[in-house]
Amino acid sequence: MTIFHMKEYDCWLQGGFKAALKAELLANIHAEDGTDAAILKQAAAELREGLVRRFGIRSEGGNGVGGVFLGTAGWLTRIYGLSFPPLKPEGFHIGVSEDRVVIAGADAAGTLYGVFRFLSLLALGEIKAGDAVADAPVAAIRALNHWDNIEGTIERGYAGGSLFFKDGEVRYDAERLRDYARLLASVGINVVSLNNVNVRTSSKLITEPFLPRIAAIAGIFRPYGVRLLLSVTFSSPEVLGGLGTSDPLDARAAAWWRERAALVYHHIPDLRGFLVKADSEGEGGPFQYGRTHADGANMLAAAVKPFGGECVWRCFVYDCTQDWRNTAFDRARAAYDHFKPLDGQFAENVILQIKHGPYDFQVREPVSPLFGAMAKTRHTMEFQITQEYTGQQIDLCFLPWMWQDVMAYDTGYGATVSGLLGAQPVSARQDAARHPAAIEGLAAVANTGLDGNWTGHTLAQANLYGYGRLCWNPALGAEEIAREWCVLTFGPGQTARTVADILMKSYPAYQKNNAPFGVCFMVEPRHHYGPSIEGYEYSRWGTYHRAGREAVGLDRTGNGTGYSAQYPAAIAAVFDDPRLCPEDLLLFFHRLRYDFRMRNGKTLLQNIYDTHFEGYDEAEALLAKWQTLEPALPPAVYCSVRERLERQLLNAREWRDQVNTYFYRHTLIPDERGRKIYE
Repeated sequence: MTIFHMKEYDCWLQGGFKAALKAELLANIHAEDGTDAAILKQAAAELREGLVRRFGIRSEGGNGVGGVFLGTAGWLTRIYGLSFPPLKPEGFHIGVSEDRVVIAGADAAGTLYGVFRFLSLLALGEIKAGDAVADAPVAAIRALNHWDNIEGTIERGYAGGSLFFKDGEVRYDAERLRDYARLLASVGINVVSLNNVNVRTSSKLITEPFLPRIAAIAGIFRPYGVRLLLSVTFSSPEVLGGLGTSDPLDARAAAWWRERAALVYHHIPDLRGFLVKADSEGEGGPFQYGRTHADGANMLAAAVKPFGGECVWRCFVYDCTQDWRNTAFDRARAAYDHFKPLDGQFAENVILQIKHGPYDFQVREPVSPLFGAMAKTRHTMEFQITQEYTGQQIDLCFLPWMWQDVMAYDTGYGATVSGLLGAQPVSARQDAARHPAAIEGLAAVANTGLDGNWTGHTLAQANLYGYGRLCWNPALGAEEIAREWCVLTFGPGQTARTVADILMKSYPAYQKNNAPFGVCFMVEPRHHYGPSIEGYEYSRWGTYHRAGREAVGLDRTGNGTGYSAQYPAAIAAVFDDPRLCPEDLLLFFHRLRYDFRMRNGKTLLQNIYDTHFEGYDEAEALLAKWQTLEPALPPAVYCSVRERLERQLLNAREWRDQVNTYFYRHTLIPDERGRKIYE
């Protein structure tokens, strides 16, 4: 095998490719740098620098009639008389002939995205004379949420320290941040929140000592079409202002937020807005004053509205002090129960951010019933790229494999999730009640940090890339995303094909290793890595499987907690019937006897045994396949991934032995194939 001299730091923007188009054609660049100059100038710079870095082609400047013509469609039409099909916002058109490449953006951002797509297509070998490509993002909001603390740590971070903060200060490497902005823009990310939404100290960033430095970060991201969000604490009028109240209907609290918003926007005029977690996991919120979440969100929305800002309000609200003895309580119901009755009561510049499932980024859970149901309220879907419950960037788990299932899910409201992402936004409708509920965009908890390869595990870069590509086009399949990322990262050839195969097999293997058939939270409670079968089962955070001698799972049908009734009737009917329910969600919706016969004819218990043996075997196979790549990879890359796959194999063994032993001890029913189960 030939070694492709990849650099982990460069991720999917590697050099060393050969361009199929003539160097003299690509070197002659005619670029716009007029209106919206910062982004347009960056687009031209990225084209020139990208051609040098990735293909060894140096620009000679625009001269003559041929070459690359780069700019907004309006400018290219006005200056060169070129014509284009209608382009959607942030979209682009790429056209290639023997003597001309045209990259036309609908706007400045579209021009920048067109440059990055052109460079990627050139590296993939998928652009040649006679080709034309027109594209635009499906999701209007394509956001990353950083859970970075100003101390420099990252909550649920597995890739080193914060890119933005250290020792209680805003402290960063400007060159590295520019490289990060380039990475994000190359896959179309357009919103970044910098600070942890889960802690009260986040609100320090909206005070004068911090704001000038935050404004400088905004200035680094701005030429890449990325706007900032700031996470704020709902209780800030008390925590920062000393008011003694944060009641959203108290005029003093509302006035404090108006003054604070004016200060923040003075420093960062294009701030996207505030991101808020309220009444959740110990955070203050409107409930403590007898108010609704619409009251709280609308108060903040009013404060930022004069500046064109938005209030992004997370729907992760549930009772985390529940009694495990209460069999009627169901945490999964919480988001729908709290927010569906408020549909239509939120201000136009409020965006609800709803986790993709009703729980908390589990390995497998159903799509939240709120999607499709919130027809009168702007909202986005939230994913988690950082692998809190999916291996923590020790274990390999290619998340687009799961996300493609989420995108294909039929909501029961006349559209899949992917279809709702492409639907007309609420604010543009004449009669919102007659339309499916559009999902305005996606947000995801970031997986990046100061590690030299950005994501800890080199192959975890594929999850960040895949998220950006999925935001842009939710119809993309995991296999296509894996193929793209592998070629762009490892170069064309057998190495890329082998790594893509490893990626595609990693999620099914991890799901088999983990909690069975939709059971959730069988993890160590403190750090969420590795098995702890009853770690959460008798805690205040919830009860998730209630395993006994004869049965396991939670009944969420009409005979149980009634959670399934939150879905449209046709969807609920599928979930309510154990013969129709997707088997990887079977124990999420049903309490079943261990002798329940699944579709393969084997009992539920035997399937639990089998999947955990299979999960271990598949983890072993991932390691073995990676080991075949040693001659083709830089030693540092090969060794770092091998070491993590070896740790993953140990983790898979723990899952296999602990889960199987746990259920054997409950049932005293042996594995029908006679394999050893540790007692």
